[in-house]
Amino acid sequence: MLLKDLLVEVPCIQETRGSMALEITSLITDSREQTTDGLFFCIPGARVDAHDFAPQAVANGCSALVVERFLDLPVPQIRVESVRSAMAYMAAAFYGFPARKLRMIGISGTKGKTTTSFLLKTVMEKAGFVTGLIGTTGNMIGEKRIKSNLTTPDPIDLHRCLRQMVDEGVEVVVMEVSAHAVDMHRLDGITYEAACYTNLSQDHLDYFGTMENYFQTKKSFFMHGAVLNAALNEDDETSDRIIEDISIPHLTYGISSEADVFARDIEISEDGVSFSILLRGVEDMQINLQLTGMFNVYNALAAASLAMIMGVHNSDIKAGLESLKNVPGRVEMLDTRTPYKVILDYSHSPDALENILSTVRTFTRNRLIVLFGCGGDRDQGKRPIMGEIAGRLADYSILTSDNPRTEDPIAILEAIEVGAKAAGGSYTVIENRREAIRYALNMGKDGDVIILAGKGHETYQEIMGVKKPFDEKVVVAELLAEMRA
Repeated sequence: MLLKDLLVEVPCIQETRGSMALEITSLITDSREQTTDGLFFCIPGARVDAHDFAPQAVANGCSALVVERFLDLPVPQIRVESVRSAMAYMAAAFYGFPARKLRMIGISGTKGKTTTSFLLKTVMEKAGFVTGLIGTTGNMIGEKRIKSNLTTPDPIDLHRCLRQMVDEGVEVVVMEVSAHAVDMHRLDGITYEAACYTNLSQDHLDYFGTMENYFQTKKSFFMHGAVLNAALNEDDETSDRIIEDISIPHLTYGISSEADVFARDIEISEDGVSFSILLRGVEDMQINLQLTGMFNVYNALAAASLAMIMGVHNSDIKAGLESLKNVPGRVEMLDTRTPYKVILDYSHSPDALENILSTVRTFTRNRLIVLFGCGGDRDQGKRPIMGEIAGRLADYSILTSDNPRTEDPIAILEAIEVGAKAAGGSYTVIENRREAIRYALNMGKDGDVIILAGKGHETYQEIMGVKKPFDEKVVVAELLAEMRA
């Protein structure tokens, strides 16, 4: 594709140098990648500035640059206000604007994005649509899985994936929308037929600094024309601050009867949740969800609201919600054949940990045991908070490593321990996560429930910047086999 054709819809171009009638065969963000006729994006970051690596990119086959300041290099350059934003528009053009050929649905919020997206995908499939999914656990076309490392991929990977979906006949895409993706302009130029806002709770403050900045970023997703119709959680106090400023059609959902779509007669068990969904108090739909917990009532309401906006019939909404058996790493009951239960859950924030512990407590016959840690190089303020929550709500806590990344794992555990001590709960500290899981399984007794929190669907552990294989389903199976040998 000619370089000039990639620039047609980029709104932030300030000046160009050199010929724009240049053939571009690849889009590059890693200067070390070998290519021919590549276009290199000089993305300025918090730690490194890719402008510094442009000479290497040119040496490795890039024949043009997208920059925020002109460089002394003998190749065509496009100076833009934001390289990140320009990359989103140019990636869309490079892959033939695939999002315009799809009905796009976005799921935004701190918690519930993954489960809501799985529920909605199932609903849309029951309604007869070939449906793709983009999110934390990877990307999917129907039941085919495509690996992904980010909740919301970078624009090049995103539009490549959307192109593949179009080529394989996908009609609807359900996509998790992270605040990071919004702030980093990964979604610029995409229009969503519908999107929901699930909730706001503490997370990612290492990046956003304050809860207000975090909220404003999420709110901005709904404010500038990218979303045509919205569904918002009436029971989350921050939703009102979005509703008062948006001008697009919207539905509210919640447990509160003031919502447009609300739930009543809720009954929770370890096998699932039953409840009725009412649309403005008139239409009544009985749901028997196979996922448990009050938070999954909210996730189901979010999915149902979005499906209603998309014109899906109630019978398909009911069939879709009721047919989903589990979501990877979300309150996932492992098949351990033990007198105690083992649950895998991704809960890695204070609210998420409190929700899973409160839910599981309702069907725990004996002790509730939780094993968890906190990620390194991330929001440090939540560590003692999570320690306090575990100490208060669990009968026994095992503090261990999550993904320490480049931090000292012991320092992370000491910060968690401050909260656990303050709560007066019983706990132990075992830094090695595999040994911590072994300890938990060994102490399990009849009627206990052991929650392995924080890793969920992840199949690795990142220590000193190196990702090592660590799939907790595999680890649990291996440890139980050793114990039975």
